[in-house]
Amino acid sequence: MKRILRSIALTAMLFVWMPVQAQAAGFLVPVGEVIGLQLGSDTLTVVAYDDALGAAARDAGLKIGDELVKIGEKNIGGPEDIRSALQAQSSDVILTVRRGSKLSTLHMTPCQTEDGPRLGVYLRQGIAGIGTVTYYDPETGYFGTLGHGVNNSKGGLLNMTEGSVYTASVQSVKKGKSGEPGQLKGSADGSVPFGVLLRNTDRGVFGISTQGWQGQPVPVAEFEEVQTGPAIIRSTVSGGTPREYSVEILKIYPQSRQDARNFLLKVTDPQLLELTGGIVQGMSGSPILQNGKLIGAVTHVLVSDAATGYGIYIGNMLDAAA
Repeated sequence: MKRILRSIALTAMLFVWMPVQAQAAGFLVPVGEVIGLQLGSDTLTVVAYDDALGAAARDAGLKIGDELVKIGEKNIGGPEDIRSALQAQSSDVILTVRRGSKLSTLHMTPCQTEDGPRLGVYLRQGIAGIGTVTYYDPETGYFGTLGHGVNNSKGGLLNMTEGSVYTASVQSVKKGKSGEPGQLKGSADGSVPFGVLLRNTDRGVFGISTQGWQGQPVPVAEFEEVQTGPAIIRSTVSGGTPREYSVEILKIYPQSRQDARNFLLKVTDPQLLELTGGIVQGMSGSPILQNGKLIGAVTHVLVSDAATGYGIYIGNMLDAAA
């Protein structure tokens, strides 16, 4: 049975165009709250076989992770394209799929059901997850989150066609340890979005909120002001309320580095280490502050050391949003 998965039960990672570069970057609110992100795309990816109808897809060679490109001569951009393409075929169909960087063609006979022909697989369109809001500009409504991009199933940057933002809360924490990154597990608190996502980039995901976040705006630091030594991060690791935790900036890399790794940092806060083991998935985007200024966001954790990870310089996020 061909189905499209649209769940907003969230795991860690989430319109009208408006010019993001309109935001004022001198003072921003460091947020640290978890939000639900739903990113739509123009690709459909096979994520599972239907228990009853999946044999034909398996026999045809359709694999988990394949991206459905065409049925016959019809390009596939959504579920309606699949329905109309299958109904237009009398028996066998030719599927064009993207597997890695290569296109392949497969021949299969769709399953005939009371609801019409079906491929017998579950498909996913877009990605849903949670992330942490780095900053909010109360003058414009613009915000940034994650500090890195959301990737597709092939590891490349997801081509986001639309996106929505939902309130969310952390339900549980899988504690990180050496060799095994931890994870925040959360869920959306409502089905009505309170903002839209405008851009998915390799240095963050950016959007505009209709309700915003409370907080005192702080200055945005120049790169030369960032120092090794004590700093704090603002994160939500339980419920929906952010807290501040102590970290140490161990090393500063060049601002020109484009892989969202401008700082090497280590969690030193005993309470956060007890709760999470350090940096876990879902904390991406947690704002980093030093000497009263916003300097960046947490982006990655070291697999070999859950207490240690990387951060991106806030100026690089703002440049990506512009």
